[in-house]
Amino acid sequence: MSRCGFVALLGVPNAGKSTLVNRLVGAKVAIVSPKVQTTRTRVTGILVENETQAIFVDLPGVFAPKRRLDRAMVDAAWRGVEEADAVLLVVDAPRALKRGDGDEEEKIVLDGLAKRGLKADLAINKIDLIAPHELLALAKRYSETGHIRDVFMVSAQTGNGCDVLKAKLLANLPEGPFHYPEDEISDLPARLLAAEVTREQVFRKLHKELPYSSAVETVKFEEREDGSARIEQTIHVAREGQRKIVIGAKGAMLKTIGQGARFELAKLLDRPVHLFLHVKVDPKWDEKRDFFQEWGLEFNPEKG
Repeated sequence: MSRCGFVALLGVPNAGKSTLVNRLVGAKVAIVSPKVQTTRTRVTGILVENETQAIFVDLPGVFAPKRRLDRAMVDAAWRGVEEADAVLLVVDAPRALKRGDGDEEEKIVLDGLAKRGLKADLAINKIDLIAPHELLALAKRYSETGHIRDVFMVSAQTGNGCDVLKAKLLANLPEGPFHYPEDEISDLPARLLAAEVTREQVFRKLHKELPYSSAVETVKFEEREDGSARIEQTIHVAREGQRKIVIGAKGAMLKTIGQGARFELAKLLDRPVHLFLHVKVDPKWDEKRDFFQEWGLEFNPEKG
């Protein structure tokens, strides 16, 4: 009998959920950057091993929202948790040690699990950055909350401990038929995937210079007769000063972003990519319903 199910990865922003999903799936399906709140939409990574299909759901980080987009992201995270067959709480070990029991964002996550009557498996991530005795203290601290079942110690970056975690998650999935074709690794539409890849490059190249008020929209995605793809995208920013930063001196930064995105897209799509980028100033881009719909977010999310 085959097994299949959804595993939702929950945690505060920048806990390493996206890196862990990519590691578990064995392919890049979620964008990664040093910035918190990189993940805005629900991203699935699909893994098939023998008679088991696991659909790992990389959710936006949970935090105290202030604007409409923040609320929509947090709402999407909790909806993903409620719909999943299993929940994996991912904790950044160095951060958890530094902040201790007073971490308000971690409290929001744990309180959210309690409110929904849910328990999660715990993946203590970035174990290569702290001492073994500190790991044991963390495991004890989270286990005593009453919201944790099994505890795993992993490094999504190096892969340490990830095979054990993956085996346990797969073994606990419910019996049932596969939800996706066996050769599919993500259900993210090509247009949105392309936008996410470029947004990752914007975050990586402008980690210190550019605030979070930016978005990438795929305006056109065209399959060409020679097998290549022609992609046109608009990078939306809130202010003219940000537009100048993205473009850079004589267009140098925009060219660098384009080169990085083009390289990653060619690998993901397994074909040559012709990428054309434009930058547009729109102070209210994060209040537009179309963006929310494209990312699978509720435009007027409920609190909670």
